[in-house]
Amino acid sequence: MKINPFFNALGALAYILLVVGIISALQSPNTPDKGILAPVFLLSLFVLSAAVMAFLFFYQPFKLYFDNNKKEAFVYFMKTVGYFACYVAIFFAVLLYLA
Repeated sequence: MKINPFFNALGALAYILLVVGIISALQSPNTPDKGILAPVFLLSLFVLSAAVMAFLFFYQPFKLYFDNNKKEAFVYFMKTVGYFACYVAIFFAVLLYLA
């Protein structure tokens, strides 16, 4: 069963919101310096985020591509990117409106 590219982009957005929410909740103004732990955590979070985004954006298109549906794979990937670009544009518009 194929997942709709709309839901792939929505999943990417949900993941980003979850990570930002967790980081915001853990922040406190009087946080002491953590030395090497902060860079290790940030690099680890970046790698994890790249893996999650790669799965959400590329898994279905690669599957389609290797099932010899090259055109459908390209269209699916572009739809996912397009939907995600729309989400980013909406967030940017809201940010400009609230600023």
